[in-house]
Amino acid sequence: MIVYTSIDSPVGPLLLAVNDDGLHLIEFHVPRHPMPRGTDWREGDHALLRATQAQLDDYFAGHRRDFDLPLAPRGTEFQRSVWHTLATIPYGETISYAQLATRVGKPSATRAVGAANGRNPLPIVLPCHRVIGSDGSLTGFGGGLPTKRYLLQLEGALPNEDDLFAA
Repeated sequence: MIVYTSIDSPVGPLLLAVNDDGLHLIEFHVPRHPMPRGTDWREGDHALLRATQAQLDDYFAGHRRDFDLPLAPRGTEFQRSVWHTLATIPYGETISYAQLATRVGKPSATRAVGAANGRNPLPIVLPCHRVIGSDGSLTGFGGGLPTKRYLLQLEGALPNEDDLFAA
């Protein structure tokens, strides 16, 4: 059985879904690729939901750089390899899609790696927001580009636009 709840966050409501194997889903309010809900989904309480919310709260407060949660994302072997690699991108740093493809061991598969990145069911925890265009542009993000910008600014990977004119 998958247990889920919705929490408030600075980037809007997030749906969290877990089972005893681990965290399955963090979904933005208006997801680009919504995960289908099965008959085994139940709204409720679970220790891992509480732990996930606490760690996300710490992250948004600027007190957490890494997550320590059991993860159970569902996807193909290739997708899971991309998602595993996302976890190696340090807090406050960014890489390009081409660099991600190289790290995955598929340097000529940038599009496939980008597609797998876009299907990441655990954004923030598996930091797909840290992957940007080769030219430094913010491209594609399931939570929307304003959310991607917010997360990167929170981590210090982008200057806060308010700071651009500070003396």
